[in-house]
Amino acid sequence: MTNKNSLSKNEPFLLCPVGKDYLWGGNRLNDDFSKGIDLRPLAETWECSTHPDGLSTVASGPFTGQTLRQVLCGHPEYLGTHPRTRDGELPVLIKFIDAKRDLSVQVHPSDEYAMEHEHGQSGKSEMWYVLDAADDAELVYGFNHPIDRETLRKSLENGTVENYLRRVRIRKDDVFYIQAGTVHAIGAGALIAEIQESSNLTYRMYDYGRVDKNGKPRTLHIDRALDVARLDSGENPRQPMRVLKYTPGCASELLCRCKYFMVERMLINTKRIRQMAAVSAGENSFQVLLCVDGCGVAFPESAEAIPFFRGDCLFLPADSAVVRLHGCAQLLKVSC
Repeated sequence: MTNKNSLSKNEPFLLCPVGKDYLWGGNRLNDDFSKGIDLRPLAETWECSTHPDGLSTVASGPFTGQTLRQVLCGHPEYLGTHPRTRDGELPVLIKFIDAKRDLSVQVHPSDEYAMEHEHGQSGKSEMWYVLDAADDAELVYGFNHPIDRETLRKSLENGTVENYLRRVRIRKDDVFYIQAGTVHAIGAGALIAEIQESSNLTYRMYDYGRVDKNGKPRTLHIDRALDVARLDSGENPRQPMRVLKYTPGCASELLCRCKYFMVERMLINTKRIRQMAAVSAGENSFQVLLCVDGCGVAFPESAEAIPFFRGDCLFLPADSAVVRLHGCAQLLKVSC
């Protein structure tokens, strides 16, 4: 018999996100993903988060209604043995982002800088997977050519910084890894799934002269941004080589592997076979399944079936039993 405060063999559970109403957001996360969050605009949903600025809650199973952080504090073994995990705290944060308007030009600090200057917090490297993009959608990724600190400061002061920024056209299914220190911005018309370090440190460099809902300019963080920004031009971002691997009912491909996380895309299609796709988390790491298209049903080994739909997020504790997946869906699988 399963104790109401525990899960048999670390069974998975659905998560419920928290929303953010940043001024550049739209309504697609409610319209396309049925989030049902009473915010307009709805710019971001933090789908899997133990960060204090936005805590996910459990939406299925015996822990329903508790925050993910509460569950992990009570069951630290769910995080696994990976060295980047800490009791009750995920090393990653997973979001959906709807950019109806351009995001600010910004940069994130490294772990080392954040540790020294931000009271021991984590820095922020991140990966974007483009779910949809308008025909003219683009992003900012570093500079067109190397720039020195003083020139950059002056361009921020006089509003000419856009002349120096590298802009990259984007399309659906693109992948971008944004290392800490890379000046960047998501452009209008992009719908993004973001996997990042568990951090909310953003140094805003330039915001197109916009004002917030109270008519005040949003705060800029010029000095700290200049401290951490990479000023060399670097290389144009390239799409990673992606190779599909096939198992019964599933094709998968690696999108990103870095020291912070690994992200794979899973294409589930069991409509025409009798063997369901299978997934499980090893003892080293939890896994998160983010459904970015389609729908299906997850069948844990010894718990009730869990239907999932586009936009849903499923948490698999470390050392979980095999979960079998049935349906036609695209999932992002995140682990450490």
